[in-house]
Amino acid sequence: MERFGCPGFKTAGVHAGLKKNGALDLGLIWAEQPATVAGVFTRNLVQAAPVQLTRQRTATGRCRAVIVNSKNANCCTGPGGLRDAESMTGLVARTLGLGDDEVLVASTGVIGAPMPMDKITAAVPVLCGALVADDVEALARSIMTTDTVPKAVRRRGTADGRDFTVVGVAKGAGMIRPDMATLLCFLMTDAQATADVLQTALSAGVERSLNRLTIDGDTSTNDTCLLLASGVSGTLIDTNGAREAFQRVLDEVLIDLARRLVADGEGVTKVVTVSVCGAQTDADARCIVDAVAHSPLVKTAFFGQDANWGRILAAAGRAGAKLDPERLALFFDDVQMVRDGVGCGPTAEAAATAVLKKDAFTVTLDLGLGLGRAEMLTCDFSIDYVKINADYRS
Repeated sequence: MERFGCPGFKTAGVHAGLKKNGALDLGLIWAEQPATVAGVFTRNLVQAAPVQLTRQRTATGRCRAVIVNSKNANCCTGPGGLRDAESMTGLVARTLGLGDDEVLVASTGVIGAPMPMDKITAAVPVLCGALVADDVEALARSIMTTDTVPKAVRRRGTADGRDFTVVGVAKGAGMIRPDMATLLCFLMTDAQATADVLQTALSAGVERSLNRLTIDGDTSTNDTCLLLASGVSGTLIDTNGAREAFQRVLDEVLIDLARRLVADGEGVTKVVTVSVCGAQTDADARCIVDAVAHSPLVKTAFFGQDANWGRILAAAGRAGAKLDPERLALFFDDVQMVRDGVGCGPTAEAAATAVLKKDAFTVTLDLGLGLGRAEMLTCDFSIDYVKINADYRS
């Protein structure tokens, strides 16, 4: 991976001993000067201690550092879990000369296990000493669980004639569905913006990206997405034009990360874009695309390279949205499989099977009722997915 960072920030990743294989498992983001921050968090009612603490502190709109660990979720750990999350931020604050409330925390890993604070305590000075300005890869690797590759993206843009940069890292290969944030994602920019502007941009960007992907239909207890702005570029995001320019670049980063997350999903062999158009409303289209993208029968057919279009129509029909079976049209890439609710025959099926052999393709369902549309990234369900999750804790 190319070495890069984001102006105004330093990052690090070290091995603290949480992972048995010696891989990086503790990461840090440090803003060299006070930064503004926005966040989006899991909607799961079972929420890990780091989510509770970080949600509370993010509400202030200020941040100087984020410490994050993998291997242990610090979830369902009682009052001690919250104390451990506070201790993690306190360790960073004391080492870097910050206030405790200026440090945020995120965790990912196994639910229900106490955080090994002795290992964290010993590693934090090393972690802070490893901070660098030009290499986010160590941070990206430190947050990996069942991910096989680190995910880091950089984009540059111009707002009102001045340049800015957005950098993002993310992890997530399982327990992913669109209930924000569906994973851990940390975004940094050298643009200058208020916390309210950042929150509006992040919420909109997440809705178009991380909330449009699914791997297995489950939502984690630890999902966290943070956006920090250092302001060191002097590019002020305060006009409508600047906000639009910043949103475009932020969306590009988030969408790129979303595609990388699906491609590296647990046991994934196919990346599939499911598109629903012709619905009466966007809400109806979203309802149907959600049902199709999450259907285990549809996803196993993708893995088997089986053009079983009946499973797609059946999933759409149970979604609860307005639908007329006699108007349905279905395409695999540009191969039409269904016209007016009826299959197009063996020739079309053979062509569609060829599409399914590709690593990535698009399934389009046209309801023929209106202008509503929605899109979601999904994947196949493979034998390896079951193997990975059958013994995840061991």
